[in-house]
Amino acid sequence: MRRVRPGASSRAPAERSLTSVAAGATYTGETRAAGETDESREDETVDAPRLWHVTLSVSGTKTPLQEVRRGLEQLAHDHPFLLTSRYAPDHAEIRYWEEARDLHDAAAVALRLWGEHRQSAQLPPWEIVGLEVIDRDTYHHRIAEGYGPLPATPVGVHPF
Repeated sequence: MRRVRPGASSRAPAERSLTSVAAGATYTGETRAAGETDESREDETVDAPRLWHVTLSVSGTKTPLQEVRRGLEQLAHDHPFLLTSRYAPDHAEIRYWEEARDLHDAAAVALRLWGEHRQSAQLPPWEIVGLEVIDRDTYHHRIAEGYGPLPATPVGVHPF
């Protein structure tokens, strides 16, 4: 994967280009109509990325525990955003925080995670069987009320 400016021509059309996302709670749009001044224009604000707690569940045929653990450890090494993984011979659960503009973006990234890294981390050929994506406030509210996903402790890769 290589970085290119949006709109720049690409020699390899199959490659994806990366774009950056503004930091902070919101940012102001930079576009203006002809003749428009700062005073005459209404501020356009665009939502900036938020944190989403993701729980991804995968399942499939039985695989030796050592292979499952090694694959999840490699995934965690390659992508340190992973908080915790729990595993068994025929299923696993991965929890992490994702920064995304909205739930749709966070879910899309989560749904690609297992398949895109199956070969590089040598993960089992399992399918995604569950996905939960909740915003940060909902996650903390659930924890405070004593229900919902327990805090991801201990961090790391652990058997169920």
